Amino acid sequence: MEILHHHRHHLFWYVLLVVAYFFSFTESISRRDFPAGFIFGGASSAYQYEGAAFQHGKGPSIWDTFTMEHPEKIADHTTGDIADEFYYRFKGDIALMKEIGLDFFRFSISWTRILPKGKISGGVNQKGITFYNNLINELLSQGLKPFITLFHWDVPQALEEEYGGFLSQNIVDDYHNYVDVCFKEFGDRVKYWVTINEPNIFTIGGYVTGVEAPGRCSNYIGNCTYGNSGTEPYIVGHNLLLSHATAVKLYKKKYQASQMGEIGISIQSLWYLPKYQTVASTKAALRALDFMLGWFVDPIIFGDYPKTMRALVGTRLPVFTESQSKMLKGSLDFLGINYYTTRYADDSTSSSTINISYTTDSHVNLTTEKDGIPIGQPTVVDWLYIYPRGIRELVLYIKKKYNNPPIYITENGVADNGSSPIQEALNDSLRIKYYCSHLSNLSEAIRAGVDVRGYFVWSFLDDFEWDSGYTIRFGMTYVDYKNGLTRYMKRSAFWFKNFLQKENVIKSKPLLYQSFGPFNPKPKVRAEEEEVSEDGRKESILPKRTAEDDLVIGKSKSQDRKVPCRPRQSP
Repeated sequence: MEILHHHRHHLFWYVLLVVAYFFSFTESISRRDFPAGFIFGGASSAYQYEGAAFQHGKGPSIWDTFTMEHPEKIADHTTGDIADEFYYRFKGDIALMKEIGLDFFRFSISWTRILPKGKISGGVNQKGITFYNNLINELLSQGLKPFITLFHWDVPQALEEEYGGFLSQNIVDDYHNYVDVCFKEFGDRVKYWVTINEPNIFTIGGYVTGVEAPGRCSNYIGNCTYGNSGTEPYIVGHNLLLSHATAVKLYKKKYQASQMGEIGISIQSLWYLPKYQTVASTKAALRALDFMLGWFVDPIIFGDYPKTMRALVGTRLPVFTESQSKMLKGSLDFLGINYYTTRYADDSTSSSTINISYTTDSHVNLTTEKDGIPIGQPTVVDWLYIYPRGIRELVLYIKKKYNNPPIYITENGVADNGSSPIQEALNDSLRIKYYCSHLSNLSEAIRAGVDVRGYFVWSFLDDFEWDSGYTIRFGMTYVDYKNGLTRYMKRSAFWFKNFLQKENVIKSKPLLYQSFGPFNPKPKVRAEEEEVSEDGRKESILPKRTAEDDLVIGKSKSQDRKVPCRPRQSP
């Protein structure tokens, strides 16, 4: 009875939030505002979603080690050992993706689930191969397609211990061998590959500030036992670039002709506004872009680092050989961009020849406010201020500087407080405004000639958010970490479902039907675990469709349903 009451309580809140959704918004956006063939999807990563961290032959990664040895560096002292248990629940989650109407699911492959010791010589884990084959096949059978990231920060711990991971150029060959296995085993069904996700953020968090794995930094920067924030970031970045180029070369030479896929890289970048209308502020904003975006995109497009970095970092910035530069230049079919927020940039007058660091090398002072006014709407995350125009300006800048490469927005989203009551978390109107305003700006950029081809929300599910643990929620789907990891569609998921549907889909399958209540299919468990499962999970508790549902849904006369965007102002 208690479980039934629990579900009824949440169903009540679902009814309220969905009905409120239809009556509280004005203005609209449609899928028709984007080109034919434009794709929409949800994004994820292995460590943040899968769980099963030490099961079925998976080896440890630096994130397994980091969260275990340094719980104080995670906001709530948690780990990704269980996370969303996507490893066992992927079929139910894919069914929910289908329910929402997503075209693609972006996920990463765990290096150590394929090669537990990071090397071919350490053995290939067939159970890992089987898992990803099953995941890909399930996506395809449900009408979705995979968009796969090969490396999303989870360096094999064995390689970290053997030679320092990405601090050593030895990793290039091991990464090459790992991706070769992935291309061979999965490439016949995969048309989009991302070599590395956010190499800049991985490097900054792991080797500049030390707040993320492997937790290295100078002692004058953060609480780290080892590291050098002025040298190691550039070494790691260099080896990440060489790994990327090696993977692209391999794919193009050995697999692309037969598998007919595309390969690229995903870079996170902020947009930077000159804080003042001065030459100094304008130059500072451009330097900030060079040190964040150009650090990785310039070598991939032009074959070398930005001139500003060469001038300011000097001999601490590694040099590419002629053959390396040639291998890097043009090594992408598309550019993935992860955009979240914007900063003001101004020239920094302070400099130090003693406490050198990547953070001060650019001679830029970054701020989130001007004259006491925030750059955008603040959120629960101290680094994320909502500035939708930034996504448009960023891709326009890329079009101009890098000759308009094909772009996929591989991450875009906003977080809520992880401890909010479930009814409050489900009513995520801020996320709807965030999605809608960013999509509107992206649509404007496309009309201005930018070759943007797809958009992925971060994230499909709430998940383990690195050093924030579970204290914040980026998902369009709520994960109840206190009650069996039950999934609930948030208000933003309803919005996205409505945005994606075409008229014939709406008529045959109304929006509200089969969408209320928890979405929690019984997880796939190992045979030896069947008897100890205690939660008695059921498929879904669904309300009966009523005439009121039809009244709320209405009919759409256009080919693509326009969905409301912005809340009405209170009278």
